[in-house]
Amino acid sequence: MKLIKLLIQIPCLNERDHLGATFADLPRRLPGIGSIEVLVIDDGSHDGTAELAEQLGVHHVLRFPRNRGLAAAYSAGLDACLRLGADLIVNTDADNQYRGIDIERLVAPILAGRADIVVGDRQTDSLAHFSPLKRLLQRWGSRVVRRASGTDVRDSTSGFRALSRRAAATLFVHNRFTYTLETIIQAGQAGLAIENVAIETNPKTRDSRLFRSMSGYVRRNGAVILRSYTMYWPAQTFGFFAALLLLLGLGLGGRFLYFYAVRFPEESGHTESLLVGVGAVLLAFLVGLMAMLGDLTAANRRLTEQVLIHVRELEANLGVRSGETPKISGLRRSTAAPWTGDPA
Repeated sequence: MKLIKLLIQIPCLNERDHLGATFADLPRRLPGIGSIEVLVIDDGSHDGTAELAEQLGVHHVLRFPRNRGLAAAYSAGLDACLRLGADLIVNTDADNQYRGIDIERLVAPILAGRADIVVGDRQTDSLAHFSPLKRLLQRWGSRVVRRASGTDVRDSTSGFRALSRRAAATLFVHNRFTYTLETIIQAGQAGLAIENVAIETNPKTRDSRLFRSMSGYVRRNGAVILRSYTMYWPAQTFGFFAALLLLLGLGLGGRFLYFYAVRFPEESGHTESLLVGVGAVLLAFLVGLMAMLGDLTAANRRLTEQVLIHVRELEANLGVRSGETPKISGLRRSTAAPWTGDPA
């Protein structure tokens, strides 16, 4: 029976004050897990986060020389976990927002074979530090993501997630802001099974570093959703706008023909309707071409992602079979032994 290896990855940016409590709260044993290791991704911190991680006994530290953003840190962590032989990956935040005790519940659906991705549902309507406006935006944003992805994710912005090896190899993040929304939309498009698990959170320790204001939060997350949707469903997106422009053009052209027929030769005005209508029809034709080109580009992107998935799997499997420590730029491995899990 193959022992399941779990890697817990923690993206960090200047988290020296909170990393210790987060690391101490992680479980050392879990049912069905053979070994547990921790990977800290230091996203260009300048407060000694990486050095503290090594002092704490973190098994792996992946350090960027400069800040690259949360999405890049998350993606680099998944790639490193795969190459380190992870069968299961849990992503958690370094600010100790999520409880380590909930990791057992998070990985259970994957171990049972029911899910590829499990998202921790913070039940944001009950979070005391969420303002009424933020709760409303959270509900609205999750509803939009559910519709765009075709999934039933209740807390789309939650970073507390468990992924199977297959899911980790399948997901790619294209924006530089955050991974939470785009990966849900991509997972739905890829046909991955997603499950929700209700969790509790620890008291708030600091403000979010992803956005400075609520308007910035809405603007950036809205842009991520729109970009992701147009990336994965370009024909539907541009086809919708092309249809609207075509209907507008035909309507204005019909208006001109109506007045031309009933008032000619006494009056044959409304040429502005004809001009705008022709312009709308031409734009509809151009947007329709964009829909076709976007669909062809999306097909090529899917083929490219399939190749990248196979490359990821080959690199990871080669490293696991050879038994050698993979060479990953910026990765340092400590002498700490993996935590022995509970394979029973």
